[in-house]
Amino acid sequence: MMNRLIDRPRNLGVICATVAVGLGLAYMGAGGAPASYLLVNVAALVLGATAWLALGRTASVRLAESGSAVLALALLLLATALFGAAADGVSRWVIVGPLSIQVSLIVLPAMIVLYARRADTIGTIGMSIAALALAAQPDRAMAGVLAAGLAAIVVAKRDRLTALALAVVTVAFVVTLIRPDTSPAVPFVDRILYTAFSVHALAGMAVVTGCSVLILPALAGAMRSANQRSVMMAFGATWSGVVAAAALGNYPTPLVGYSGSAVLGYLLSVALLPRVDRLTAGLNVDGTARAIDSSAEDGIIASHIPKLA
Repeated sequence: MMNRLIDRPRNLGVICATVAVGLGLAYMGAGGAPASYLLVNVAALVLGATAWLALGRTASVRLAESGSAVLALALLLLATALFGAAADGVSRWVIVGPLSIQVSLIVLPAMIVLYARRADTIGTIGMSIAALALAAQPDRAMAGVLAAGLAAIVVAKRDRLTALALAVVTVAFVVTLIRPDTSPAVPFVDRILYTAFSVHALAGMAVVTGCSVLILPALAGAMRSANQRSVMMAFGATWSGVVAAAALGNYPTPLVGYSGSAVLGYLLSVALLPRVDRLTAGLNVDGTARAIDSSAEDGIIASHIPKLA
């Protein structure tokens, strides 16, 4: 059972999301958070799981074949910077009824996973636009997350396009560091890696544990798959970056705090992960061993290998 989960990071990611949200609900309930906060996170979990099912393996592979998906998501970020709701000098949100949706938390992790799966020219343009949008908002946390995700891809792939994208994103990140970010901490959203311990030691441990499980799909996938390591590294760096930003500044703590945007963003990025390429041996008609890539949804068949004596 555990091996099957490790070979299917998409499935493992849904479990991790459910565990993290559940631990967050326990913390918020113990801390006296408004009931609406709990309901929003539960609704986001259900909606994200629905999107995960709707995307499916086939849709996620098709999206990964084109940089146009990355570009489209980047344009959403730019539109948010230009026309989104502003507060305390920053423009990161879109208002939907009574909810404030942070677009970057939803689309940026998915963009990074897609770009890790296939870095093409259109996708590189999309990443550059996303960097411009984050600098304009400004969003120091997500600009740093984008830089971390791209750095992981560069380390794994070492190609010119990803290096160019990282250079542009690094400049944008420096811009966000220069520009002031005076957004105050919001209860049950920001700084809860620290404040949860004032509620109870168990509440604090629940928050820390919930944040920690978010990178399990990346760790499992990277250990089992060499071909998909760049994607898994990018996913892990992305969500590690989101958690690090929450620890260092007044930024949302993903899934364990009140933030439907982070729940949706995590599940969307999980839905786009490939299945790891663990090899299963079979025999050809001539008696030689055959290696079959178990990531059937990616349509990859491994090369023939000699039969071992």
